[in-house]
Amino acid sequence: MSFTELGRVIETLGKERGIDKKVVVEAIEQAFLVTARKKFGLQGEYETRYNAEDDDVEIYQYKSVVNVVKDPILEIILNDAKVLDADVEVGDQVGIRIENPNFSRVDVQTARQIIFQKVRDAEREILFAEFKHREKEMITGTATRYERGNIVVNLGKAEAILPRREIIPSENFKPGDRIQAYLSEVVMTNRGPEIRLSRTSPMFLVKLFENEVPEIQDGTIEIKSAAREPGQRAKIAVRSTDREIDPVGACVGMKGSRVQNIVNELQGEKIDIVKWSDELTEFARAALAPAEIANIMIDSANGSLDVVVEDDQLSLAIGRKGQNVRLAAMLSGYKINIISKTKLQSKIKRSTENLLQITTINDPRAQVLVQSGIMSVADLNDMTSEELREILNVEINIAEAILAETKAAVENDTVKLVPTEEEEIVSASAVPAYKGILDGDSKESTPAEQKSKFSDAEKRLREELAAFKLK
Repeated sequence: MSFTELGRVIETLGKERGIDKKVVVEAIEQAFLVTARKKFGLQGEYETRYNAEDDDVEIYQYKSVVNVVKDPILEIILNDAKVLDADVEVGDQVGIRIENPNFSRVDVQTARQIIFQKVRDAEREILFAEFKHREKEMITGTATRYERGNIVVNLGKAEAILPRREIIPSENFKPGDRIQAYLSEVVMTNRGPEIRLSRTSPMFLVKLFENEVPEIQDGTIEIKSAAREPGQRAKIAVRSTDREIDPVGACVGMKGSRVQNIVNELQGEKIDIVKWSDELTEFARAALAPAEIANIMIDSANGSLDVVVEDDQLSLAIGRKGQNVRLAAMLSGYKINIISKTKLQSKIKRSTENLLQITTINDPRAQVLVQSGIMSVADLNDMTSEELREILNVEINIAEAILAETKAAVENDTVKLVPTEEEEIVSASAVPAYKGILDGDSKESTPAEQKSKFSDAEKRLREELAAFKLK
């Protein structure tokens, strides 16, 4: 039984689409196995073999050897079986080749459809395997068309999707344009593998630097963190494994040539390159550049930083519409609170003055209390003598005397319980939309947890007091 025309079609499919001949042969055999079962009986046992020399599909039907035949599809009488194999016995199975199955045109068409389906499935698996291992890499293709706002990109052997949300704002592509993107994900769908690209991912920025800077390629310079607001501004943190090489200078290039190539690819997106440090406070200062930082307090337990700056540095630290602090938060992976130093010192002064209403508390004692988070007479009134003795490092009788005067003043309503509150001292706050850190090498200190009736944020602000001299 010759299917030379079908054989030529399968051969062409195998060559053009790079499918292993073995896969095509298995598809042929399975297709005619299904066709044989439909034609000769589903309960029968069949086997198909593709004969490459004759370009034939050989079909065998297996039957059990019996003395009395009850089901001719499944059984064969012993005498007829010995004609095929002289050594056969009752209970054995013999394979009978169906010489002329007389497949109809519909049967052949069914087999053809099954073969094509198997070839398509094999092609999808090949494409999936080929591009799956290229995930997280840079890839280049050609824009072909738009589908529901997404750009279909021709990669040669396959098509990829560049979703509208993954395109840099104000960026427009026309059919035929070359597109460079980050291969973010490859997933298998009912329609085959779907290759998803991105030009807004921070990793696209990372890959551009890897391609542009030879020192990154050879491992001399490492990219530790990246953060972007696509089309507007980005920050990237780098460090060098060679003390003789400046990582920032290497990434910028001679007269800014290297970074400028990347800026052009990102449609003019401004890029800040900062030096990475394992010391979080040092790195946070670099991440918030060009602002000058007065002091930083770390709360590793809650993943936040309280950053104190002079009033003339507030706008630089916060950035246009909060952009600088947002990018710094993403770069560091920490929530960042920008605090006015003037407002903080004003808060300290008012708290000190409030505590000085108690005559047994002098200025040094008031400062110690404020630095320990006791910000008002009300806070002092809630303390025990043992707690006060430990904070002030005084005898227990002195602590008891201070608390006795405080309680009496509160009962007689001769003091203000709390200082007059002014405006919020936190000028801006940014929670990272994602953590830009590429690995877990950054070192963080973990302070001991303390039980307190105050909120964590208030407690951290109070701890700031230790960094300032009170006037």
